[in-house]
Amino acid sequence: MNLIGTKWKPLILFHLLEGNLRSGVLQKKIQGISNKMFTQTVRELEKDGLISRKVYPVVPPKVEYGLTERGKSLENILRSLDNWGAKDCNN
Repeated sequence: MNLIGTKWKPLILFHLLEGNLRSGVLQKKIQGISNKMFTQTVRELEKDGLISRKVYPVVPPKVEYGLTERGKSLENILRSLDNWGAKDCNN
């Protein structure tokens, strides 16, 4: 739970299950997250080895995030949380 037990981490990881995303695209998928919190959260996830960050040497800078193998190992847990949440909202 220390690795994914915050408000934003599971959401970021869940969106990356479908593949790598550019920083701006990923942030737009997470409604209500501030720039500061997004940056802090992806840095923590990267430090914990759950996501990778690739910077492309272009102008303007292009940053892309993706799941590492360790991050991919959380897929069943993340999908289960999503399914539970969908069912709970319908009750």
